[in-house]
Amino acid sequence: MVEMEAGAENPNYIMVPPPPPPSVEPQPQKRPIFSFPRRPSLRITSEFDSESAFFFHKISCKLLDSLAKFKFSFHNNSKGDVSEPQFSFVSKHLSLHYDLEDHNALVKTSIDVGPRLQLSAAHDVKAQQGEVTMVANVADPGYALELSTPVPSVGMPKATFRFPVGEVSLQEKEEEEEVKNLLSVSGILKGQFFNGVCAAQYKDEELKLRYCYKDDEMSFLPILSLPSNALSFAFKRRFGPSDKLSYWYNCDSNYWSAVYKRTYGKDFKFKAGYDSEVRLGWASLWYHLLCTTSLVVVPKHDDPNISQNC
Repeated sequence: MVEMEAGAENPNYIMVPPPPPPSVEPQPQKRPIFSFPRRPSLRITSEFDSESAFFFHKISCKLLDSLAKFKFSFHNNSKGDVSEPQFSFVSKHLSLHYDLEDHNALVKTSIDVGPRLQLSAAHDVKAQQGEVTMVANVADPGYALELSTPVPSVGMPKATFRFPVGEVSLQEKEEEEEVKNLLSVSGILKGQFFNGVCAAQYKDEELKLRYCYKDDEMSFLPILSLPSNALSFAFKRRFGPSDKLSYWYNCDSNYWSAVYKRTYGKDFKFKAGYDSEVRLGWASLWYHLLCTTSLVVVPKHDDPNISQNC
């Protein structure tokens, strides 16, 4: 004990550490002779319309590591008759939608000509009609110019200028009574107002004023249309992480609609609602299985006013 203490105080005393353990080289993993790509995930959705007693089925899967998506959909009645079969192929630069009954295809494509210029086109094969659009990013942030024209062309292209707080569009409009073309103006302006977003939209000689307030638990959206002075508002209230109530009311017609939504984890959803205009109540169930198959039972009717975003 005395020698150990003296050696610890002596700077010339050096303690030799124990030798490190022998290093073990990692064994190289054996690769299979044949490698197969991972099977794409398949999703199956079924919807039921209680009014027409029709089923709507949709089968979709993602291909090539989600670079493309394939979808097949069709309707069938209680007798098993299949109608409106359609399939579609969607990727970043090309999409194809084909109707098996009408033997018609809708082709859409887009390409980046440069860092600030994009061209896109859509063509209806059966109708022999389409549209060509060019979008140029003029400046950052959020300044862009869009020109679109139908094919075959019937007049001047529609021009839209976008900026951070809205957009303005100029389009040639044909008046049937005077048999001449006029220039139609439409646009959107939006900005922060108090703790919400205020927006003004002008189109077809009608001005809509909207104000949206939204926080973690509630959102409120009144809408005023001029010159008709029509007023309506939408209200959403979240009671918890899994409960939400949406309500819409039209002050002129006194029509209202409400939707209640509840989720149970990530695999089960329940929705129920009522619309006073058509006097229709409905409910829907959504269940997601482990094999990425889902089942939905919903009616055809759903109120689009409740799902308005700010």
